[in-house]
Amino acid sequence: MKKSKLVLSALGAAAAANAVHAAVFKPKKRVVASLTKEEVNVERYRRNLSKAIQFKTVSYRDIELVDWNEFEKFHKFLDEAYPLIAKNLEKTVVPPANLVYRWKGKNSDLDGVALLAHQDVVPVSSGTEGDWTHPAFDGVDDGEFVWGRGALDMKNHLICVMEAVEALLEDGFAPERDVYLLFGDNEEVVANDKNGANDIMNYLREKGVRLDAILDEGGAMLPVNIPGVLNDKYLAGIGIAEKGYADIEIVVNAKGGHSSQPPKHTALGKMADVIKDLENNQFKASFTANMKFLFDSIARNCTYPVRLITCNLPVLYPLLLQVCKLIPPAACMTRTTTGITMAEGSPAANVLPQRAAITVNFRAMPGTTTDDIVAHIKKVVRNRDIEVRVLNSKEASKFSPTDSRSFKIIERLCKSIEPKAIVAPFLVMGGTDACHYEPVCENIYRYAPFKIDTSLMLCTHGTNERLPIKAMNDALVFFKNYIRDVSAE
Repeated sequence: MKKSKLVLSALGAAAAANAVHAAVFKPKKRVVASLTKEEVNVERYRRNLSKAIQFKTVSYRDIELVDWNEFEKFHKFLDEAYPLIAKNLEKTVVPPANLVYRWKGKNSDLDGVALLAHQDVVPVSSGTEGDWTHPAFDGVDDGEFVWGRGALDMKNHLICVMEAVEALLEDGFAPERDVYLLFGDNEEVVANDKNGANDIMNYLREKGVRLDAILDEGGAMLPVNIPGVLNDKYLAGIGIAEKGYADIEIVVNAKGGHSSQPPKHTALGKMADVIKDLENNQFKASFTANMKFLFDSIARNCTYPVRLITCNLPVLYPLLLQVCKLIPPAACMTRTTTGITMAEGSPAANVLPQRAAITVNFRAMPGTTTDDIVAHIKKVVRNRDIEVRVLNSKEASKFSPTDSRSFKIIERLCKSIEPKAIVAPFLVMGGTDACHYEPVCENIYRYAPFKIDTSLMLCTHGTNERLPIKAMNDALVFFKNYIRDVSAE
């Protein structure tokens, strides 16, 4: 009986201590400076975004398919739409169609800052043109959204940057540091040998330019509302790194012949085992330090009853990792991913394939190289007669620091514009132009200041891509404040 009382007392004390811990397990209080009051012209932004979408600046891996006249017309449009930029900033076209604007600062001895965007958009999938509510390249503004290819990725961002700079020029603002606007022409062609952003970087490096900060696309301001758990919050993810990319072809060869005399396993049958070996042997999953920071930030913002559990997050990490591995959007944040995307075999139904091939797309975590991926394939696939060939690849980026001047500016502006925002660094799953600038900059961040519902984000690269008009004002205010602050001494 005495032991039972001791156990109950210990459990009671532990529960009381946990309740106290949960009560104080809250976000750290920060004094957020008020924003500089900025005048923004949403109507002009809407009008110019609508026009920008109408230029079919589509990029393709086969450069012969690109209509460079559309890029030239887009450049002319930008000059006409933003006359003060055309008058006051030095513009250079880095062939074939990359744009470099330099806004000379009062003290060019200081390292400059850069804002990135890409001019190109992905094509509309053949056969889906009629599925759009409004034609993909009409740039329709229906009063609620601006519709069209590039409305989210990323002419919205490019035009927002141009609008902010034009407005600052109208205000008579002059930066201390040089401000660069760097707009690539083929970001959507991933892991391309001829990359526009890389050409811009080389242009800057040849001129001896070093950059103190870079801001590109990446995270966004996403609403999060789980009643009773996480009430009416926003999640603002600032990308501090991005995953690598590799398309790898795997080939199985066989004798082939007439389909009336098939062997026990054709080349495709053997390839089926290769696919199963790859899918059944995923890369090891783990939480990076930044993922843990993200989880901690979310956990501290949960309601009090839920914090009785989330305050014990370190103990829960093993279970949380197992759950994440079961959910594809979460699993991709914990490991290098393996996606079987393409397959080919015989050219005819009655011919046994002499060659079966698959293309596998890998998105590599920082620290995992393309060579590591090839080694992994050869390790987990039991068939030792396969051929492995890297088609396209781009290594994962480095991590940018979270204690830099530029990161703190982005973080502060996010909280100032939306006090209910949970701001945290994260790893960008896709690719951006930003990674190409590592030779000239250490502080590279990926964030687009648009409040977008998660359901709308799924339209990126898809049918009915569109930007809500209600998201425009805050984005314009963000960029004006950001340029003022990051270009200061």
